Amino acid sequence: MKLFVLSLGLLAATTCSNPFSGSSSADIPGFKLDTAQMNKIYETYKEPALVSRRFKHKDIDSLLQLHKKRDVFKITQIGKSVEGRSINELEYGNGDKKVMLWSQMHGDEPTATMALFDLFNFLEGKDDGFDSVRNILKDNLNIHFIPMLNPDGAERFLRRNAQSIDLNRDARANQTVEGALLKSRAKEIKPRYGFNLHDQNIYYYVPGTKNPVTISLLAPAYNTEREINDVREGAMQIIVGMNNILQQYVPDAVAKYDDTYTPRGFGDNFQSWGASTVLIESGGLKGDPEKQQIRKLNFIIILNALMEIAQGTYENYDAQGYEDIPFNASNMHDVVIRGLEFGSDSIPLKSDIALRRGEVTDGRDFYVRGRVEDIGDLPESFGYDEVQGEGLKFIQGKIAEKPVPSFESITPEIAYDLLKKGYMGVQVQTLKPEQANMFHNLPIHVFTGTSFATTPKIDLGGTANFYIGDSNGNLKYAILNGYLIDLSKPLSEVGLLKNRVL
Repeated sequence: MKLFVLSLGLLAATTCSNPFSGSSSADIPGFKLDTAQMNKIYETYKEPALVSRRFKHKDIDSLLQLHKKRDVFKITQIGKSVEGRSINELEYGNGDKKVMLWSQMHGDEPTATMALFDLFNFLEGKDDGFDSVRNILKDNLNIHFIPMLNPDGAERFLRRNAQSIDLNRDARANQTVEGALLKSRAKEIKPRYGFNLHDQNIYYYVPGTKNPVTISLLAPAYNTEREINDVREGAMQIIVGMNNILQQYVPDAVAKYDDTYTPRGFGDNFQSWGASTVLIESGGLKGDPEKQQIRKLNFIIILNALMEIAQGTYENYDAQGYEDIPFNASNMHDVVIRGLEFGSDSIPLKSDIALRRGEVTDGRDFYVRGRVEDIGDLPESFGYDEVQGEGLKFIQGKIAEKPVPSFESITPEIAYDLLKKGYMGVQVQTLKPEQANMFHNLPIHVFTGTSFATTPKIDLGGTANFYIGDSNGNLKYAILNGYLIDLSKPLSEVGLLKNRVL
């Protein structure tokens, strides 16, 4: 299975032929940065205070206070959320071309917010060899950034605002203070370009491949017929430039978001208001659960797009390159097991199984709950990890016969040794108060009560705690809380697990 887990800092090619547009970035005149320069800028200016997705409004507010002292941006509190949290706008540049970017209108979609703060750091830099880039942006653009439009949702890491309304479905009615604020700023600024910054779920894949969609792009429709006028075509051309760069970092991992016209959606309305608007959706990349590599991609394509807008070079792209980008397809899963035997003695069954891990937020962190998402004939489904189950069968896990005295008694080595022997859970006799419901990354379930049980049979929607072994009972893989663990590999290759004391 060809999945791309790229070290984004290693690529240094200057240009790459775009398989969709038939032209390369090198064909477009104007000042541009190659990938090595982009990598250097990002590593220099990445905001170190933001390292995971579940940051809060106070984290953003603290950073804004620092940016105010540097006096590069005009920073204004433009309003407050339902629960009274500040919503701020940062203005940069004195050019004629007006640009608006807004992020985290869905509270649990923070990837681009991190990238914007990386960009703020870069725009405040100087004497690093990239002042010419800043001058191009400053002299030609007037940029308005609104990071974290939905701070109440971000506080809970939930999509909707404190009134349970989806802000991206409030462009028409303006029922929410946050939605009304965004619309009022758009009407006052009258941007010529807009960037609507989101995260999509990680279970889309690129048609014709087995790759998850890492970045999804869209030039939203401005009417039901999805017609193309000069405004929407401009957004398409900007996206062609973005895709040129993304193909150098995550080849065959870019798709288009559904372009059905949504009269309540902000992207669609911005397009109808005369702003060439680009939707960026941060998707999935294997080995990047906190989306730090995808954050870098956001930074790079946004900075490059701003440079192309400033110079007008995006207009040289053929919009047909946008049309050739495939649409998102669904049916991606965390794990797909193909052709596993798991029926009963009386009714044998051999089929495919798809697993997903749902995240449960707790403050600034999360743990997962693995479940059986689908069972049946699943050749059109793909997994971040896959197992060919031919000749293999389901084996129920066991609970360790003897409890251990404390959580500290279970080292990762002990846990992995138990797991390889067929034990999926171990009971702890005594936990410190702070260890109750504690998160851990041990390759075994840790519990204090007597109710924990491994998966007795494969059930749709059921738990995902079982083994895969051969007909002689030899264990090959463990499915622990929806994670696939190859028992032939050393502990160092198990990877990051997000489990909780039960």
